Amino acid sequence: MIDDIPVAREALPRTVRLVSSARLRDSVLLGLAEARDLDALAEIEGATSGRLIAEARGLGRVSPHELVHGVPHAAHINAAFAYARPRALNRFNGPSRGAWYAALDVETCLAEVAFHMTRFLADSGISEAAIDYAELHASFAGEFLDLRALPDHPALNPDIEAGYPEGNRLADAALAQGLNGILYPSVRHTGGTCIAALVPHAVQSVAQGGMWRLTWAGKSQPTAVKSS
Repeated sequence: MIDDIPVAREALPRTVRLVSSARLRDSVLLGLAEARDLDALAEIEGATSGRLIAEARGLGRVSPHELVHGVPHAAHINAAFAYARPRALNRFNGPSRGAWYAALDVETCLAEVAFHMTRFLADSGISEAAIDYAELHASFAGEFLDLRALPDHPALNPDIEAGYPEGNRLADAALAQGLNGILYPSVRHTGGTCIAALVPHAVQSVAQGGMWRLTWAGKSQPTAVKSS
């Protein structure tokens, strides 16, 4: 399936991923717990957190042995693979295994995030919202399936119903071949380049960057303001 797609050996020193700032906060229960209760709180979180379950014994198609430990932001790396959309596909991953999606520039990230959140809000009947996102920078090196010169590949179809199943088949083939991920032209931001890391160890040197606020005010497209 991927014999006609080039494989690129790349070193990308700086990429950017946007995540909801809510993912960076401590548990809301933490402020309600006294010191003697922290062990119990940790036990409750361990029983309900997909990331912690994946780290302890695996979850879906994620093995605990492939997750990372002892590196900065290991929790965020592992969470990207432990959490996926329930019963739904993303472009290069299914509901039983996540991926780390990023881009070479923040403008591309903003366009991608805005598209998907606008769609979610519309489906939910919400026309006004303000959501804060944090930049997570990461570097990558290794071999990647390279779709950058193939913008008409079926996996990049803007129609989610057509593109996502093709993308998942492509990602499965890339994983079977031992590739780190997929480089591809952004479907939502003309001229942008995205990366889908398919294995946790491919995500290197993660560091938090600035914050952005996306605001929807009855319009289909949000405004984006960097807040720090």
